[in-house]
Amino acid sequence: MARFTLPRDLYHGKGSLEELKNLTGSKAIVVVGGGSMKRFGFLDRAVSYLKEAGMDVQLFENVEPDPSVETVMKGAKMMQEFGPDWIVAMGGGSPIDAAKAMWAFYEYPETTFEDLITPFSFPTLRTKARFCAIPSTSGTATEVTAFSVITDYNKGIKYPLADFNITPDVAIVDPDLAETMPKKLTAHTGMDAMTHAIEAYVSTLHCDYTDPLALHAIKMIHNDLKKSYDGDMDARDRMHNAQCLAGMAFSNALLGIVHSMAHKTGAAYSGGHIVHGCANAMYLPGVIQYNAKNEEAALRYAEIADFIGLDGASTEEKVAALVAEIKAMNDMLDIPKCIKDYEGGIIDEKEFMDKLPAVAELAIGDACTGSNPRIPTQDEMEKLLKACYYGEDINF
Repeated sequence: MARFTLPRDLYHGKGSLEELKNLTGSKAIVVVGGGSMKRFGFLDRAVSYLKEAGMDVQLFENVEPDPSVETVMKGAKMMQEFGPDWIVAMGGGSPIDAAKAMWAFYEYPETTFEDLITPFSFPTLRTKARFCAIPSTSGTATEVTAFSVITDYNKGIKYPLADFNITPDVAIVDPDLAETMPKKLTAHTGMDAMTHAIEAYVSTLHCDYTDPLALHAIKMIHNDLKKSYDGDMDARDRMHNAQCLAGMAFSNALLGIVHSMAHKTGAAYSGGHIVHGCANAMYLPGVIQYNAKNEEAALRYAEIADFIGLDGASTEEKVAALVAEIKAMNDMLDIPKCIKDYEGGIIDEKEFMDKLPAVAELAIGDACTGSNPRIPTQDEMEKLLKACYYGEDINF
């Protein structure tokens, strides 16, 4: 038996933010990030709509990129004091992910962060509040997923929290919010969405319900991401839908080792963070080459290549064409080819090599590894990560 879970209601299209005025409740807390939602007027509109719905509203602002355990606990404390029956999270993946974790600690104050690390171990939620997610970026799709990524900075580890309990009740996918994204964010979030869809399609847990969502998302992203990056707002609007479809697929089919590697390299190095979507984009070509040694995975990559119109007579040629196309998309989006080139070389080579065994072990243990078509050994994961550092092809 398998399970397929999505939000109870999903409102989409320009102006759908206004649906907030139809929520029923007495108190709402709005969780937001560093200021773009306020700067562009969306936060004021959201608060106005919630007040029109008859709610008292409190704000939790300034959730950082890659939200920390400390931020989650601070937000949960505010919720415990205010007592909202709606948690409304808006912005990029970070405030929405943070709010999902806050939700658990609001409803169960005695829970510890360690209690939630094991996938699908959350207590039953909705005893105090329901959850509405409003994305402003076109990548994470956290508005429709059972996932939240929280960083323990003391350990230098990003933890993907997973449980169907944290799938939002309401998602509002309003492309007006995404039209404010800068170019680099458009590129990184777009390739994050592409990785979601491709990993979902080849996941060992894919099914008839997730496959059409993944394939259609891949085609839309392939057609529209570069146009969106170049400022075509119609394409930007379509990308907002595409990333949501990719999220519907991966929330139910799960992901693979591109994400395992991105999670465990993201906060591991003293030179700086590797932005999640950029990490996925850099690692995806090599992981496709690695996974394609699995016959079933190779056939599914070939199906993707066929679906987006790439050339190739054999399965091997089609897989190679897909790898080449992902690399070409990265080039067009000004995404570096490898970790060594990331942000002008901020990830020190010696530090990377010194930490390689530990990071590889953590990546193997990541929640996303179990649904990958090939389960890498310690030696294979170290080779994969080294190849991603130097931008080398994978031949094992």
